Amino acid sequence: MSLQEETLNFDPDALAKKYALERDKRVRADGNDQYQEVVGEFAYFVEDPYISEALKRDSMDDEVEVVIIGGGFGGMLAAARLREVGIDDFRIIEKGGDFGGTWYWNRYPGASCDIESYVYFPLLEKTGFVPKQKYTNAPETLEYCHKIAETFSLYDQALFQTEVTSTDWDEALGRWIVSTNRQDSIKARFVVHSNGPLNRPKLPAIKGISQFKGHTFHTSRWDYAYTGGDAHGDLTKLADKRVAIIGTGATAVQCVPHLGAAAKALYVFQRTPSSIDVRNNQPTDPDWMATQAPGWQEKRRLNFESLMTGIPVKEDLVSDGWTEAFRLLFGSLRSKAPSKARLALWAAQGLLSKALYQKGMKQYLTDRASEYMDLSKAMEIADFKKMEKVRARADAMVEDPATAESLKPYYRQFCKRPCFHDEYLPTFNRPNVTLVDTDGRGLDQITERGIVFDGTEYEVDCIIFATGFEVGTDYARRAGYQITGRDGVSISEKWSTGLSTFHGMHSRGFPNAFFFGPAQSAFTATYTYSLDENSQHLAHILGVAQEKGYTRIEASAAAEAAWVKTIIEKARLTADFQAQCTPGYYNNEGHVNVNPQNNTYGGGPIEFFALMKQWRKKGNLAGLEVA
Repeated sequence: MSLQEETLNFDPDALAKKYALERDKRVRADGNDQYQEVVGEFAYFVEDPYISEALKRDSMDDEVEVVIIGGGFGGMLAAARLREVGIDDFRIIEKGGDFGGTWYWNRYPGASCDIESYVYFPLLEKTGFVPKQKYTNAPETLEYCHKIAETFSLYDQALFQTEVTSTDWDEALGRWIVSTNRQDSIKARFVVHSNGPLNRPKLPAIKGISQFKGHTFHTSRWDYAYTGGDAHGDLTKLADKRVAIIGTGATAVQCVPHLGAAAKALYVFQRTPSSIDVRNNQPTDPDWMATQAPGWQEKRRLNFESLMTGIPVKEDLVSDGWTEAFRLLFGSLRSKAPSKARLALWAAQGLLSKALYQKGMKQYLTDRASEYMDLSKAMEIADFKKMEKVRARADAMVEDPATAESLKPYYRQFCKRPCFHDEYLPTFNRPNVTLVDTDGRGLDQITERGIVFDGTEYEVDCIIFATGFEVGTDYARRAGYQITGRDGVSISEKWSTGLSTFHGMHSRGFPNAFFFGPAQSAFTATYTYSLDENSQHLAHILGVAQEKGYTRIEASAAAEAAWVKTIIEKARLTADFQAQCTPGYYNNEGHVNVNPQNNTYGGGPIEFFALMKQWRKKGNLAGLEVA
């Protein structure tokens, strides 16, 4: 059946106009500057509420081969993979009280992972851990972090409750000097920066934000002393409290049901609704886990990310809300489109394939422009269909028609990270829960007593900020410390006009420094997969260095320039798609490709991982200057 013959229960042109309207009303000239940095009078928003006893120890003057900054999955995986290649002289520095990273900090009620645990938890075959459910929760994830740390004997080499204040390259010594807030001075030949891309809480820069006289906290520093309960809910201390939560992203979607069940009154302030699809969590079958063949997890991760990138697979091993969406997007196209044109289409929609870069592709697309446009329309229709189902779910689950309409997302499905939850939407049927839809505008101001929007003041006892983390701001600001490399140049100065790396991991002028994260490398929905690939790449490089006696590693100017060019060229292919999306951290708050600051490798994660594997296979560290 052609697009012209297909009967739709919606008007595609009207929906496209609605999407554009909703996007335009949310684009702000100030971009990331609409958020308040958590410093000065707001510094308490990043204090650690989870330590039972402050650590007391003497300052340290030490020297090690490798310092790893960050004790989340990235730091743990780096240490584990280094051990595998025989590098044991490392130290991990973590500002929290234990391992866990984002899962150490994010302990809000209902916190859970939206990616299948058998894919999300790395190293399952090495630890022997069996997740209790298909989608794990925060307590179990934190438990698993401890399991990894114990399995690879990481605790004895970790400094907790310790915050790095600077890393400075000493050219004469050929060492990094790592300084901390405990007056430690640690010399390291190599430094791994695994701070996490979403680690620095942000606040909305709302007029009067410092005037409120009630209680406030950020979801990543949940105050259970105030709310009662734990990560499973039962927030009994809120029974007589009027609570406001600002933000309706993935975090709010998970904690709002618990707040609604406990608070005397709950006001949910929304600027843009999330896409809320079915979760349908299930317990793990231990027999299934026990009968998996060796290598099953790598096969499953590759299968999942292949589907997410639009690469055809024989079987959908995960078969959940994520992969269903991609099956719907691509299923009808596979029988209609020539391979090259189809893959190029996916590239233009932000779901990229290396086929686009094959010789002659531009001419191929030019010759088949009409066919391409037909496929583009088919892709848009498939997305409309999926999002119509998501919006229909709001109608089916929310009793008040006006509230249901406010909870409907009008944008392409992967403009924002989709959410999967079965209790969020019904929470708005509770008589004590009020959705305050700002229709994209945001709040007017915060007063001593509460929050003002559209002339109405909502008096509350507590304001909870579910406003996410800094993305796209200065690297040193997000990391919490400055990095000063060769010739006294800081990382902030080097990257002031745009990120500049080789493979996302090295930056010229910063010898022996390794950067973990999605910037100019691969972004995956399963972020631990990307971190594990980062860790294996790191271990390969340092393993070769150890074998050949290299003590200095730095990106060459030519290799870095070529990589930045590649990143920019491939990122431009998604610019139209991102520019049409409603603002968020995926598209730099609507300011697309201002700099290559936030751009990931445009060919997609599977292509990037394959490229890195090929690079490692050569064994000559091409593009790196070694001595």
